[in-house]
Amino acid sequence: MAKFKYEGRGHAGKTSGKITGTSKREVIIKLKEKGIRVITIDEIPETFLTQEITIGNPVQLRDLVIYLRQFATLLKAGVSVVDSTRILAEQTSSKALSKALLDIDEELRSGKPLSSAALKHPKIFSRMFINMVRAGEVSGNLDDTLNRLAIHYEKQHKTRQKIISALAYPIVVGVVAMAVVIFLLLAIVPTFVNMFEGFGAELPLITRIVLSSSEWMQSFWWIVIIGVLLISVIYSFLKNKKETKYYLDLLALRMPIFGKMLQKAALARMTRTLSSLFSSSVPILQALTIVENVVENEVISKVLHQSKQSLEKGVSLTEPMKGHWVFPPLIIQMIAIGEETGALDEMLSKVADFYEDDVEQTTDRLKALIEPLMIVFLAGIVGTIVTSIMIPMFTIFNQIN
Repeated sequence: MAKFKYEGRGHAGKTSGKITGTSKREVIIKLKEKGIRVITIDEIPETFLTQEITIGNPVQLRDLVIYLRQFATLLKAGVSVVDSTRILAEQTSSKALSKALLDIDEELRSGKPLSSAALKHPKIFSRMFINMVRAGEVSGNLDDTLNRLAIHYEKQHKTRQKIISALAYPIVVGVVAMAVVIFLLLAIVPTFVNMFEGFGAELPLITRIVLSSSEWMQSFWWIVIIGVLLISVIYSFLKNKKETKYYLDLLALRMPIFGKMLQKAALARMTRTLSSLFSSSVPILQALTIVENVVENEVISKVLHQSKQSLEKGVSLTEPMKGHWVFPPLIIQMIAIGEETGALDEMLSKVADFYEDDVEQTTDRLKALIEPLMIVFLAGIVGTIVTSIMIPMFTIFNQIN
C-alpha cells in the first residue's frame, strides 16, 4: 500500500498530512468521507530505508492456500470476483498478500480481469496461477479452478516439508558436530598442552594429530570462517546461473541415499503441476513451458523442453523421456496411455499421487535410519578427541603409581 501526502480544505480550514491507500482515487474518496476537499495530492516515493525487503516468495504457501479456498467458497456463494477480492484483502493475515489484493481490487474495478491484474505481482502469483485463472475465466469455472490450485499447493507444500525435514536433521547434526569440535580444539585441548609437554615421552599418534589441529585452529580460525562464507557465496552464484545450476541439480540427483528421494519429489512436482494445468484446459505446449520454469530442476526442465519440441514436430511427448535416466518407465508408460486415451490429466494425477506417497514413506524411513547414525557419528568425533586426551593422562597416572 502506497503513502500519499496531501493538501486540502476541511471544515476547520486548510489542512495537510499523510495517508495510505492503493491509489490516488481511493485516497481522495477516503479524504472526502472525512470532509476534506483535496487540493493537491502526491505519492511519497519509497526509499531503501522505507521499502519492505523480502527474500523469495513474500507469501507463505499456507496463506496462499487459505486465500484460494476462501476465494472459491465466496464465488460458489455468488459473491462477485471484485467483492471477494476486497473481502479477502481485509481478512488475510499476510501483509504482502493483503497489499497485492488491494492493488488487484483497484485493477478489477477499472475493468481488468483477475488474471491480468495478478500479473503485476509475479513474486506472489506464479505463471501457473495466472494461466489456470485465465483458463477458468474463459470456461466460467473459476471456482473449480481455484479449488484445484488450492489442492495443488497443499500437496506441493506437504511434499516440500517432508523433504526439508529429512534433510534438516543431518545438516543440523553436522553443524552441531562442527561447533563442538571447534569448541574442544579452541577451549579444552589447549589446557592440556603444557601437561603433555612436561610429560617428556612421545605422545600417541592420535594425540599429536589432535594437538596439531588445535594449534592450527588457534592460529588460523579465521580461515574456517572465510572458507564457509566463500563456499556459500560461490554456491549461491552458481545456483543462480542456469548453466551451472544444471550440474548442481545433476549432482543432487546422483547423490547416494538422498538422490532418489529428490528425484521422486521433483517428478511428483512435475506431474502434479502438469495434471493441474491440463485439468484447467491450459494448452499442452503452454503447460510444458510453465512446468519448465516451476519444476525447479534443470535436468528435468531440459528434458521437458525437448518434449515440447518433440510435440511441435508431431512426435509423442514421451519420445525424449525414453532415452533419459531421470524418467522411470512408470511415468513414460502412464503418459503414453494418457495420450492414447485422452485422459492425460488423470494419468499424471495418479503418477503424482504415487510419487508423493513414495516420498513420504522414504523420508520417514530415512529419518528413522539417519537419527541413530548421526548420533553415533557425533559421539565418534567427540569420543576421538576425548580419547586422544585421556590416553596420555592414563600413561602419566600409571608412571606416578
